[in-house]
Amino acid sequence: MELCFRSLSQIPTPIILLFFLLSCFSFNTSAYDPLDPNGNITIKWDIISWTPDGYVAVVTMFNFQQYRHIQAPGWTLGWTWAKKEVIWSMMGAQTTEQGDCSKYKGNIPHCCKKDPTVVDLLPGTPYNQQIANCCKGGVINSWVQDPSNAASSFQVSVGAAGTTNKTVRVPKNFTLKAPGPGYTCGPAKVGKPTKFVSQDGRRQTQAMMTWNVTCTYSQFLAQKTPTCCVSLSSFYNDTIVPCPTCTCGCQNNGTQPGSCVNPDMPHLASVVSNHGKNNFAPLVQCTSHMCPIRVHWHVKLNYKDYWRVKVTITNFNYRMNYTQWNLVVQHPNFDNLTQLFSFNYKPLTPYQDINDTAMLWGVKFYNDLLSQAGPLGNVQSELLFQKDKSTFTFEKGWAFPRRIYFNGDNCVMPPPDAYPYLPNAGFRPDVSLLVLAITLLSSVAFHFVRI
Repeated sequence: MELCFRSLSQIPTPIILLFFLLSCFSFNTSAYDPLDPNGNITIKWDIISWTPDGYVAVVTMFNFQQYRHIQAPGWTLGWTWAKKEVIWSMMGAQTTEQGDCSKYKGNIPHCCKKDPTVVDLLPGTPYNQQIANCCKGGVINSWVQDPSNAASSFQVSVGAAGTTNKTVRVPKNFTLKAPGPGYTCGPAKVGKPTKFVSQDGRRQTQAMMTWNVTCTYSQFLAQKTPTCCVSLSSFYNDTIVPCPTCTCGCQNNGTQPGSCVNPDMPHLASVVSNHGKNNFAPLVQCTSHMCPIRVHWHVKLNYKDYWRVKVTITNFNYRMNYTQWNLVVQHPNFDNLTQLFSFNYKPLTPYQDINDTAMLWGVKFYNDLLSQAGPLGNVQSELLFQKDKSTFTFEKGWAFPRRIYFNGDNCVMPPPDAYPYLPNAGFRPDVSLLVLAITLLSSVAFHFVRI
């Protein structure tokens, strides 16, 4: 937040000031996202049958977020039982701990913990342990990018529980990690029973009971520092505006040696691998900004009726390959985007009448994988915009984006007073006619004096 207030007194225009403040204060504790106001993850718990001491339920997580997904190592779901329930068996998922099941003899439950923690099974799980929408290692794609893979399910058989709609009790204190913190889940609310349609579409069945849990995301809860930043450049100015210094942290070689990796150091591969395979904290290349991700926006060319931008995403994280990455960009000229190269595109219109936000992501099997830091750790594309004569200008930073998200996290923009400015094509020193006349007369006088 210090970066936001550092240049407030130098903001050139009220319009840019407004967007700058929006960019700053969107990185807060609120779970509300103005570019995806209805985005959430909904957990639906459907009781599909009763058993002698409990029930069998199918639990499904639906990702209704347009551009925020859950990447490897995947989701972790937890809750607290309302009574003394146990989990007899599971399909499509498993608990991380069994707990104390010593009082049971013969048939031992899968989990006896009061507060179980559940994770998805990995791809390649035997078919007799799978159900639909399971076993993807906890990865759930975003709703816009891949709606067919925007859900994850598992089946659970619960014992020592109620056996009717009146005696069963909903679990409490739901938690969702994806894979770390960031999501806050509300209480489970009993709703209308879910209806299921058979594969041939000729029969409809209904859950015995259904409850829903809504989880919303806050970037501030996910991490205390930003995860990406934006740099800017243009054809009309030689200045390259870098990411603000220490955007995501600083190089503390004295107090925290090893906080980053120099790409020129010997035995780089061994240094990266020694940090542990299960450690997903970023191990970044040493830079002035120390961000895992940098997005560079370059205003490349100007035509009579069009203008062109080059966008480059660079990965500085040695510990992460970003699969199914996406970029969300807000700029007023997206209502006249003419052509896009090597990226997929979909407009996001949360407010319908305003088409100024675009979601961009990689082409499958071509550039949908953003590799870890190194020679292959970048993807890029070019965007061609048609000019709107009533609004188009290169002045006052209009050609640069208002905000950028990478994988759903707001990226830190440079302060507006540092944007590449449009030089005055007719610039020349302001010299008055009087000065020119005096200079000329002095030269003539000096010439005659010498004669």
